[in-house]
Amino acid sequence: MHPFIHASSYPDKPACILASSNEVLTYGELEARANQAAHLLRSLGLKRGDTVAVVLGNDFEIFIAAWATQRIGLYITAVSTKTSVGDLAYVLENSEAKVLIAGKAYSDVAVQAASQIASSSMRIFGHAPGQVPFIQACEGFPTELISDPTAGSDMLYSSGMTGRPKGVKPQLPEGPIEAAIPLMLLGEALYGMGSASRYLSTSPLYHAAPLRWAMVIHRFGGTVVVMDRFDAEQSLELIERHRITHATFVPTHFVRMLKLDPEIRCKYDFSSLQAVIHAAAPCPVPVKHAMIDWWGPIIHEYYSGTETCGITALNSAQWLNKPGSVGRAVLGVVKIVGTDGEEVPAGIQGDVYFADGPRFEYHNDPEKTRQAYNQKGWATLNDIGWVDEEGYLFLTDRKSFMIISGGVNIYPQEIENHLITHPDVEDAAVIGAPDDEMGERVVAVLQLKAGVIGGDEFREQLRKFVRDALGGVKCPQQFDFRSELPREPTGKLMKRLLKAEYEAAHHTLKG
Repeated sequence: MHPFIHASSYPDKPACILASSNEVLTYGELEARANQAAHLLRSLGLKRGDTVAVVLGNDFEIFIAAWATQRIGLYITAVSTKTSVGDLAYVLENSEAKVLIAGKAYSDVAVQAASQIASSSMRIFGHAPGQVPFIQACEGFPTELISDPTAGSDMLYSSGMTGRPKGVKPQLPEGPIEAAIPLMLLGEALYGMGSASRYLSTSPLYHAAPLRWAMVIHRFGGTVVVMDRFDAEQSLELIERHRITHATFVPTHFVRMLKLDPEIRCKYDFSSLQAVIHAAAPCPVPVKHAMIDWWGPIIHEYYSGTETCGITALNSAQWLNKPGSVGRAVLGVVKIVGTDGEEVPAGIQGDVYFADGPRFEYHNDPEKTRQAYNQKGWATLNDIGWVDEEGYLFLTDRKSFMIISGGVNIYPQEIENHLITHPDVEDAAVIGAPDDEMGERVVAVLQLKAGVIGGDEFREQLRKFVRDALGGVKCPQQFDFRSELPREPTGKLMKRLLKAEYEAAHHTLKG
């Protein structure tokens, strides 16, 4: 199960379609270009276990680079297209990248970042003066599969909550490059993915889940329709036009689609959908109920991380029976651990760990790797939650997001999930801001719907809205309004930026 097999069987079948331009990359073309790229990288002396970094948008080039590295035993490190010069320089140095491939819009950043790192041997392909674009550099190399193919993998950087991102480095696969991988087996067993799948990719491909799921579809021989950026109505139009069978979204996408005018929501045909998958962030219970009511029981959810040390999953029927759950383990074994480091019984909250899952390490950071594992060898993604008697996992929040106000532990996820259901609220973030008396105070930072005025009267409405549902302890002491909240394109809320802003303001006031 690999593109080289599909290229031989049906070379003219679309492997990728760009939603913005309707351009098509066939399996025959993908295979030829990936082989040329593999030969190029080998000619530069790259060997099994080396790293290629890419700063590329949602287009064909990222797939050509990824499939090239996969067949010659390399790691691909995809970097955010919104990266700063400093962050890119850090990733390049930390990953020990031998090659950097930059798209046209990111070549200047690549040049500046490369100038900040000690290594002078890294080869850059880009569009800045003196550089050669990667695709152009591949021309003239053989289009046939290399004589000694070996499986590669990705080494992607987890954004983390504090400090620098961490490079998640799995072990390279052994065996033939066409061997099935765990995510492929899950895609087939849970979601019915196969050669007839037509998959809508809605998020940036530099993130773990979007890149990995798209490549799984290529392993099956299906077609990937790639959006360059998410748009609520366009996603509905693409589902109808391309007869999409599978798609991945994040809860923020659901919220935006649900808030479309009813006439627009009813305008498009989504009957081709077989499985819609969401992850990456908690989905408020009312939002998920609304999506199941709209699209039917085809909504699936899973919980994991870039580390992939374990996965839980559940379908619509299971979720309707266990609202708010993220499912039971399908990879690894869920363990809830108390403050004493021991496993706690069902129904008791604690740190979420996975036992018996795939091993990983944080590249060049043995201390962070050590902190991710406990004395029993179980790995954590630093979430807090509990399991019920049937083994269904319920997440409470990220451990680092917990607010301690007056000695009381408050988990903002529950408050955010309620606030987002208010008809005048477009987006919500709840954080702990420094407070001299309470240690931290609960602050809600909100993006309101167009035309809504966020004055004192509206703040009082929101206080009552939260207090009536969640009680006084969980009600924010402060409501602030923004035109937009800092979210990654995948929908993940970048709370660290908000917390840093409020901490800086507190220090300024303190003098």
